[in-house]
Amino acid sequence: MKPLHSSEITKFLERFDDFKESEIKELKIVSSTEIVLLLTAQDRARAFDWVTVELNFSGVSDAKLIDESKLAYLDTSDGLTLLKEGDSFAFALGHYRTIISLKDAQLYIVSNSIKYSEGTF
Repeated sequence: MKPLHSSEITKFLERFDDFKESEIKELKIVSSTEIVLLLTAQDRARAFDWVTVELNFSGVSDAKLIDESKLAYLDTSDGLTLLKEGDSFAFALGHYRTIISLKDAQLYIVSNSIKYSEGTF
């Protein structure tokens, strides 16, 4: 797994077109402070081939999660938000500019760090 640094977030989102039309495949609570999210997305770096992306959130301080049986019904047409604000990273379903505003999202995670890995579809 590679750490996602705040300086890389914009390029990371551009590479996967903000994860628009992606599919969240798995949401796993590893512990009270660690959550793993597995999703599929089209990768510009691979001629828009579909790939899997695993996001590992460590030091989770706040989250709004949904039951895994409902993941297939989430609408990702607006993409996903990844941002860094202060000492926190934030992830949310939809497009948001601040951590405070993303707390209205159906699904969000606020953590101290994010790591990611890529795999085949």
